[in-house]
Amino acid sequence: MSLFKARDWWSTVLGEKEEFDQGCLCVADVDNSGSGQDKVIVGSYMGYLRIFNPHPVKPGDEEQPEDLLLEVQLQEPILQVEVGKFVSGTEGLHLAVLHCRKLCVYAVSGALGNVEHGNQYQIKLMYEHNLQRTACNMTYGPFGGVKGRDLICIQSMDGMLMLFEQESYAFGRFLPGFLLPGPLAYSSRTDSFITVSSCQQVESYKYQVLAFATDADERQETEQQKLSSGKRLAVDWVLNIGEQALDICVVSFNQGISSVFVLGERNFFCLKDNGQIRFMKKLDYSPSCFIPYCSVQEGTINTLIGNHNKMLNVYQDVTLKWATQLPHIPVSVKVANFQDLKGVIVTLTDDGHLQCSYLGTDPSIFQAPKVDAREINYEEMNAEMKELQKIIKEATKPQDILPESEKQRGVIVTAEVSPDLDAESQAIESEVKAEAVPSITVKITVQSRVSAQKPSLAVCVQAPLAVTCDQFVFDDLEPDSSETVVLSVFLKGNCTPSELEGNCMVSYIIPTELNPEGIPRVAQCNFSLPLRLVCFPSQPSKAANHKLTIDTNKPPVTFLNIFPERYRIQSDQLEDLWLITKELTRRLEEHFKKQNCKDFACTYSGSIPLQEYFELIDRHFELRLNAEKFQELLSERAVQFRAIERRLLTRFKDKTPAPLQHLDTLLEGTFREVIALADAAEENQANMFQAFTKLKSATHLVIMLISLWQKLSTDQVAILEATFLPLAEDTQELGWEETVDAAVSYLLRTCLSKSSKEQALTLSSQLCMPKDTSRLKKNITLFCDRLAKGGRLSFSTDLATQQAAVMPGGCATIPESDLEERTVIPGSTAMFSSHRQITKQKSKHGLSEDAAEEAKSHGT
Repeated sequence: MSLFKARDWWSTVLGEKEEFDQGCLCVADVDNSGSGQDKVIVGSYMGYLRIFNPHPVKPGDEEQPEDLLLEVQLQEPILQVEVGKFVSGTEGLHLAVLHCRKLCVYAVSGALGNVEHGNQYQIKLMYEHNLQRTACNMTYGPFGGVKGRDLICIQSMDGMLMLFEQESYAFGRFLPGFLLPGPLAYSSRTDSFITVSSCQQVESYKYQVLAFATDADERQETEQQKLSSGKRLAVDWVLNIGEQALDICVVSFNQGISSVFVLGERNFFCLKDNGQIRFMKKLDYSPSCFIPYCSVQEGTINTLIGNHNKMLNVYQDVTLKWATQLPHIPVSVKVANFQDLKGVIVTLTDDGHLQCSYLGTDPSIFQAPKVDAREINYEEMNAEMKELQKIIKEATKPQDILPESEKQRGVIVTAEVSPDLDAESQAIESEVKAEAVPSITVKITVQSRVSAQKPSLAVCVQAPLAVTCDQFVFDDLEPDSSETVVLSVFLKGNCTPSELEGNCMVSYIIPTELNPEGIPRVAQCNFSLPLRLVCFPSQPSKAANHKLTIDTNKPPVTFLNIFPERYRIQSDQLEDLWLITKELTRRLEEHFKKQNCKDFACTYSGSIPLQEYFELIDRHFELRLNAEKFQELLSERAVQFRAIERRLLTRFKDKTPAPLQHLDTLLEGTFREVIALADAAEENQANMFQAFTKLKSATHLVIMLISLWQKLSTDQVAILEATFLPLAEDTQELGWEETVDAAVSYLLRTCLSKSSKEQALTLSSQLCMPKDTSRLKKNITLFCDRLAKGGRLSFSTDLATQQAAVMPGGCATIPESDLEERTVIPGSTAMFSSHRQITKQKSKHGLSEDAAEEAKSHGT
């Protein structure tokens, strides 16, 4: 039997699926029996109020029915219960119950029973206060030094202290600089209220200061209130502890000394009543509750601290004296006296496990049984050993959350995209300036082959695309069951997306015998969106400035086969050619695949549009520089704003009023500058997002043209994509320009190097934002030139092998006359038009893509 386990003296489980918290437990002689025996009072968030009188039971026995003195369900959740002298005209103890919008005070009384069922207990409502604000917690005590009675102070969720003199409401005061409510306690020795603010400071307020401060029935002060009599609410003392507090307790076991105990998230503080630290203890665990109690040694205080490791530690000041194991994680702990047994530890968990325990040891009554002499059966032992080894092997298998293969997958998710656009658009809060923004329905089905717990579905599309709902939570899935959800995808941002792909991911937990908590698993699938979601047909235009030609090794196909509704693609923006070009090559491949043509291939022999690509890079980099400037200006104005605030506060706190010397005007002007800079920075951030989206689309297009131009393999295209598209999102700390520059420089010094001298050059190990883009543009140009001269992308170090495989091709521009002399496939013409501008494609012997058409904006 373990020496360090808490000895169960009495325990019970309260209700089913009820919730409890720190203020739901109280111990006191609430029925005024005079025997000095405490009762356990428990309130729950379900509104149940229970009063227990525990009696010792034998190990393994359940609680006796007579232990429950009273159980009543109130109409509202119970936030906190306290026992004190709350009724005027008597010094008897009464029960105060705090609800969200009500404070009730009850008298608990018992009547002797005449039958074997025992005494009968009941509660009687003495008075109640309806609260105008939502309550958080309360404290009580002889406020103002009153004798023979206790007053109540309630802290609201918006920072107001409401004080009640028993049956009547006294006054209310707002705490200065309030954000979120913290623990609250009262010190009778200093007549002060002590709390911990959102600034992670312990603050003390005198009761007299609260009483004479300006009334706080309204949160905002008017000019008349500022000029009327009354004082500002000033703090008595402040101590910065640097963390949030879980609880505060004020103890005074000596008439001349009182201590303020504060339990933080990682530290335990003991303060003097003037705010000075008496001692502190750094905790190596996450605490959950605590209670100080009287020590047998003079000048010291014992403290019980429960933690989330199901441990209860006993400290004498900062020295750990005992550590005991609890069966559950406590959220509240008290020390009570029961039937000549003093110092019983009462703990309560958040799910209703109430336990009365004590520290110490029990004598061991275990006696080893006599060993029966019998012959050993080695065959049975070997069989048992193999079975145990099999269990151990199963238990030690690696358990990850990586996606499973199709055969092993317990949950399968599929996505079906509707063939037609929605008849009625489901687009919401779209920034596209068009008469109607189209949307398309996606039907997602989650099928479960096993029992799956806590399944949740996440749907992701690349911005500026958006979905009507991206998160779904299901009930537990039974074997051979399914769930289906329907959502719509639409263009939300005011720019063209770089990808028309979406992803569905389902996370769930599979319970196992060896792991009761279950094993997390993930299932996912991808879906493709149609081009018409972001483009629509438009009238053709003859003018075109930029031309790209894609050749095939097969006879040209009429667009009536691959684009029944369109022939010609043109655009004023380079980045908008990407989606159309991708769709064109995909449909060509599908067409020849249906014709059982296995050697079909697209090629590109024109010039890479680097100049237009560099313009997009410069635009994106310019916005990044603007973001840095806005950040610096905001930092300067914020420092100026805080400096003016400090001077104004100094003037306001001065007992002798001094002229403001236009500091208020300067403060207002600085505030307006901060707001204007913040708005400009936000607008620049939106523009930078659009610029990065355009840059990604143009980068996809350049990668495709390079791969068609140099006939790169799948592995080489993967290296190209990893080089030019390393980031999913662009940030100031790590931007696209410096990342791509480092990747291109690495390739130029390895697989694309000309000599061993270039390989010997070392690259910088630190990425930082460059001053300009000249180096990046130079490296990209050199990168294309090396590919044109026969360089190949590979991580192999055999340069001779790499340089030997020289492929034809170059960067020479195709003459305009050559482009016009090609034979045109008969047929009519049509156009693509994206929701921002028009995209044109022209059908010839090759395929001519003309850019720079006049803008026909349907978006921005």
